[in-house]
Amino acid sequence: MQGWPAVLADGPVGLRPLRMRDAPVWSELRRRNAQWLAPWEATPPGEPAGVRVGPASFAALLRVARRETRLGTALPFAVTYRSALAGQLTIGNIVHGSACSAYAGYWLDGALAGRGIMPTALALAVDHCFATVGLHRVEANVRPENEASRRVVEKLGFRAEGIRRRFLHISGRWCDHVCYAATVEDVPEGMVRRWHARRSDTLA
Repeated sequence: MQGWPAVLADGPVGLRPLRMRDAPVWSELRRRNAQWLAPWEATPPGEPAGVRVGPASFAALLRVARRETRLGTALPFAVTYRSALAGQLTIGNIVHGSACSAYAGYWLDGALAGRGIMPTALALAVDHCFATVGLHRVEANVRPENEASRRVVEKLGFRAEGIRRRFLHISGRWCDHVCYAATVEDVPEGMVRRWHARRSDTLA
């Protein structure tokens, strides 16, 4: 697929493809962050709720990720901070043709929250999608209660487009999500550049 594999970076924050040797660190991160992630972890109806951890779960995830990249429908990134694995960011449901769109999903080690890591990672991914993959729109659907994830997209200036009722199955029930989106026209300067400008304004 055009634009994959990709290695992207801005300061200490990086994006790269997931790899099998990430399994031990990924498993430890997921285990340590199980309580932090559990309220937002989507699961198909009929499957037990809970955060997936362990090498077997990672191997299954990687198989799916590699299949989707071969099909051109996903960009499954590892998020790194100072070269260490810190979370995941997936650009998924990629479609071309008349839509040229995708969605973004992400999680981060709770111990690293509040440092601007995930907004930086998402900004890198969006710029890559627009400039290299050729997409026109990226959206993120976030639970209304998930304030940390909402702050990520709001810091970047994603547009809130309304509530998607009973959008994803989480913890045994169908949950509403707020739809946020950005298009190429929204960020002619690039998302990373916008993010740096916004951080500078906040610090000024």
